[in-house]
Amino acid sequence: MATVREVTLDLLRRLEMTRIFGNPGSTELPMFRDFPADFDYVLGLQESTVIGMADGYAQATRNAALVNLHSSAGVGHAMGNLFTSFKNQTPLVVTAGQQARSILPFEPFLHADRPTEFPRPFVKWACEPARAADVPRAIARAYHVAMTPPFGPTFVSVPVDDWDQEGEAVDIRTIATANPGDPAALAQLAAALEKAERPALVLGAGAARDGAWEAAIRFAEIHGAEVYAAPFACRNAFPEDHPRFAGFLRASRSDIVEQLARHDLALVVGGPLNLYHTEADGPHVPADLVLWLIDDNPAVLSWAPSGRAILANSRMALESLARRSSPAPRVVSAVRDPVVPPPGDRMTDRLAMHRIAALRPAKSVVVEEAPSSRDALHDLLPILRADGFYTTASGGLGYGLPAAVGIAMARPGERVIALIGDGSAMYSIQALFTASRLGLPFSVLVIANRRYEALESFGRHFGLRKVEGTDLTGLDFCALAAGHGMAARRAETPEALDAALAWSFAANEPTLVEIVVD
Repeated sequence: MATVREVTLDLLRRLEMTRIFGNPGSTELPMFRDFPADFDYVLGLQESTVIGMADGYAQATRNAALVNLHSSAGVGHAMGNLFTSFKNQTPLVVTAGQQARSILPFEPFLHADRPTEFPRPFVKWACEPARAADVPRAIARAYHVAMTPPFGPTFVSVPVDDWDQEGEAVDIRTIATANPGDPAALAQLAAALEKAERPALVLGAGAARDGAWEAAIRFAEIHGAEVYAAPFACRNAFPEDHPRFAGFLRASRSDIVEQLARHDLALVVGGPLNLYHTEADGPHVPADLVLWLIDDNPAVLSWAPSGRAILANSRMALESLARRSSPAPRVVSAVRDPVVPPPGDRMTDRLAMHRIAALRPAKSVVVEEAPSSRDALHDLLPILRADGFYTTASGGLGYGLPAAVGIAMARPGERVIALIGDGSAMYSIQALFTASRLGLPFSVLVIANRRYEALESFGRHFGLRKVEGTDLTGLDFCALAAGHGMAARRAETPEALDAALAWSFAANEPTLVEIVVD
């Protein structure tokens, strides 16, 4: 009979999971005995970085990615970005080594105690198979669970001696998971939309995951709806230069009420509306607003403080509503004032976003982790194409740089731009090594303000005169890039910025530009 390893590799081929992201330890090595030529092992130099790369790759390919980690310590290192993958609703199958079954009663060196409990609550399902022969079936189940909405990571712990045991073959099954939504509820929503005079459409990351770009445009144009990005949406779901795009909802109760005050109905699709970052009192939505929610994640629908909810796939629901609706013509007008370009003589993050927007290649993808510059990005670096923007849904740092590497691997021929704050970059700077080794033609743009500016801003919110632990002076990102085998330039003037961006965007290798801003 075939070994567990041979059966598992055959299963992974059929699932189109032949690229393995990992940082192995001793208990993982037998998985890679006689590693086949049609598989690709992507080495990351720290386990959280590995998860970030796999997350970006999985989102860009819309298929679960396989991650191989070391037991306990390696899984522990990975937990920060595993939390982000859980919040991103990214399908991952994470495997981790376990010591040999025969010595587990003696708590051996590098064993995992209660391995299926450790990664919770940030995995949808976790298993250490009872028998070696059950390992392939556990990985197959982990794949199907990860790929069932709401998507998310799963975890399988594999004892080191299982890989050379006899395995049992696993049939590949097809599971239809896209939920079109309850027809009666959608009919009620369509009727409410026809009565509305000033509808709003709020789009979260789920609309992007479900491929609802064209459906959202059609819906907005049929209804004359103003379209908003949901608070902290980690994906883009609507062209930001479209005349119906009204901007970004802020993550506070009073701001959401103020921004939606002129609407009589709001439809929130693919993500939460009431996602807050600071506490406040008062209503969650305007008193006279009719609120409907559509999402494939029952947890999001269950904790929403108000609104009627429909469990459904975003694209299918919007397409259904477009077919069902025939509203009377509505008077529509421009919904956003034009943004004034920043002065061209000061090195600010706003100038950087303006110049990136002007010089970026037409086919480019922005992966962002620069929290203090996000308002500047929203104003001056519009995202114009489907699947053109990715960021972290968790707020945790260390995701953006490795995610950009994974996305660049999945989307050859497109310019991936990693737009990273200097503080954020240091959480996963090891990703530069992988990018350099693979020769990926992507651009790392470090916005270097020499401090944790997001914390400085929150310090002002809380009335602190001084915020401790935010000074980052002394970092040299050009030197860090060189140490990882990557070419780099520093831009400290507007003229140098344009030249460095043009150089980076034209390069056929990974490059880094350190953008020093005031």
